[in-house]
Amino acid sequence: MAEVLPQAIQTTIEGAEALDRPRPPHVRRKRSSLASLGLHATLVVATFCALFPIAWVLLSSIKPASEIRRSEIHLFASPTLDNYRTLLGDTDFPYWFLNSVIVAAFTMVFGIAMSATAGYALSRFNFPGKRSLMWTFLLTQMFPVAILIVPIYTIMANLGLIDTKASLVIAYLTVAVPFCAWMLRGYFDTIPRELDEAAALDGLGPYGTFWRVVLPLARPGIAVTAFYTFLTAWAEVAYAIAFMQSSRNYTLGAGLQQFVPQFSPRWELLTAGAVLVTLPAALVFFFAQRHLVAGLTAGGTKG
Repeated sequence: MAEVLPQAIQTTIEGAEALDRPRPPHVRRKRSSLASLGLHATLVVATFCALFPIAWVLLSSIKPASEIRRSEIHLFASPTLDNYRTLLGDTDFPYWFLNSVIVAAFTMVFGIAMSATAGYALSRFNFPGKRSLMWTFLLTQMFPVAILIVPIYTIMANLGLIDTKASLVIAYLTVAVPFCAWMLRGYFDTIPRELDEAAALDGLGPYGTFWRVVLPLARPGIAVTAFYTFLTAWAEVAYAIAFMQSSRNYTLGAGLQQFVPQFSPRWELLTAGAVLVTLPAALVFFFAQRHLVAGLTAGGTKG
């Protein structure tokens, strides 16, 4: 027994020394010239396919109408800002833009509030009908907009909300909240429950724990929710055309349709409007981009 014990100690010491020794550096396999060329060519083609439509619309927005309709293609042909002046001064585009901002902002605020509270309840509490509610959230995503327009229109007509911004906000929330609640539920599952228990020991109730402890830690998930709800309402077309009846109450999605009549489309105004439509969405993405990847990966891999 006395001989076995030193031998075991010696083996342990040798194992520890082996762990302390530096490991040889991992040799990265060198990519062949042909494979590198193919990879870079694929990336260049993919980048071109992604940026070409954006560049084409941007360049078309600063061309006169006669140049856009020409069969010969010129990238820079008589550049002018008259399209933007006409769009902002002679059409109802400013009203459409303001209506879209209001609808998207309210959809984002109410969507975040409802999704966060619903997601937290699904993550932390057990209550009758919890599993059925989660399945209901999933099933609502399977119905296309074309099927939902008629029943939602009937409800809005009975409530007297047709041709109002409230009808669009409610319609967009029916689309955004179920998905965002399911996603935030997955993100809240990544936050340790021990924090809730520690907050309860400090005297915080469920609402205080949610507001002061959990919500600040869920900023990446909230950022994804804000971005998704904003894009759901921004420049949406189907509900806006069905619910809005007067030109000055149109949102951007419905208003820009006025520039594409059957026989004489006004491409110069449509392209200029398309450029201006992208600016608020790009601004929201700029502020939310730090949290988007973390929020999407955490919320998408749990639950």
